Amino acid sequence: MPTYEYKCDACGERFEVVQRITEDPLTECRSCKGTIRRVIGAAGFVLKGGGWYATDYPSESRKKAAESEKPAGTADKKTDSASPESPKPPEPAKT
Repeated sequence: MPTYEYKCDACGERFEVVQRITEDPLTECRSCKGTIRRVIGAAGFVLKGGGWYATDYPSESRKKAAESEKPAGTADKKTDSASPESPKPPEPAKT
């Protein structure tokens, strides 16, 4: 269930209440019985570090920046499967 934040217009008290989405918003302050309203708060989670958002689906500019940050000897080397260094698959046995 979501947590909603409320603020009293009369006394300024702020508090959180866990409510179902289908429930009606509260209307009365629990301290002074004044009128309260629901406040839009910050997101309930924080993305920290070099998490998924920075590495899963990078843009082209991000890919180029990551390539330029790599040391010279660690660039990805693509190999061709038909290159002469590749071992040949064994031939089927003749019967």
